[in-house]
Amino acid sequence: MDQASRIQHAEILLEALPYIRRFAGKTVVVKYGGNAMIDDDLKQAFARDIVLLKYVGMRPVVVHGGGPQINRMLESLDIQSSFVRGQRVTDASTMRVVEMILAGEINGEIVTRIDLAGGRAAGLSGKDGGLIRARRLDDELGQVGRVVSVDADVIEALQARDFIPVVAPVGSGEDGETLNINADTVAGKLAAALGAEKLLLLTDIEGIQDGDGNLLPSLTVSEAQKLIDAGVIDGGMIPKVQCCLGALAGGVRMVHIIDGRVRHAPLLELFTDEGVGTEVHRDGTLPRAQPTETVS
Repeated sequence: MDQASRIQHAEILLEALPYIRRFAGKTVVVKYGGNAMIDDDLKQAFARDIVLLKYVGMRPVVVHGGGPQINRMLESLDIQSSFVRGQRVTDASTMRVVEMILAGEINGEIVTRIDLAGGRAAGLSGKDGGLIRARRLDDELGQVGRVVSVDADVIEALQARDFIPVVAPVGSGEDGETLNINADTVAGKLAAALGAEKLLLLTDIEGIQDGDGNLLPSLTVSEAQKLIDAGVIDGGMIPKVQCCLGALAGGVRMVHIIDGRVRHAPLLELFTDEGVGTEVHRDGTLPRAQPTETVS
């Protein structure tokens, strides 16, 4: 490496330093999903990113999905799925597979990768320690749940022991029924319960776009709602953005929708001036507010 390259690397570290200083001791909830959970290189990069966040003083919490892995297992077991209004009906046999994949296979793999990257991770589901209480979203959908309450004591206990919690989005319903819950929703509710500084949603898109397909680096709550009302934000992006708005209403300071297909996207979004996705913030707060101190 020549001297110019070494200086460039040093300047990158200096750019990150004020952000590291600002976020030290803060909780950051990261919803892990999409292609970042399938590609081996991205899996390894994600684990290292999370460990780095921990080592620079932040308190990361990971909430993961697992739709494609669940689909593959259902197909291999020849379990037929039915759908209501485009959503899978989760009967008892499907729920057993969902819990096995989410709370078992996927959760365990993420924990192992974080441990191998130098961290100390602890895997759990929303059923552990009464973390997530839920109710059926719609009886027609079976064991699909909505969050009723979050008791974050178990997460805070793990954080106090310097563990990185890794949460599978499965909750306890009435009479102990196991319910499958949307991972974005769980991440948003958990971030609010923890008083998180930031919520990051990893997706398979660049971020929120305007009507011409251009990336919007920053949006207020009211601007995001106008894009939904105008049909610019539509389809599967609507529940993601609504999750962002709910988290902000619950006290989370900033929410970021970022492209998980980009290596080290969480670091680029958190520790650089421009970021790589869309930041959603409350009306009246500064967009992507940068540290005022300078480092030379």
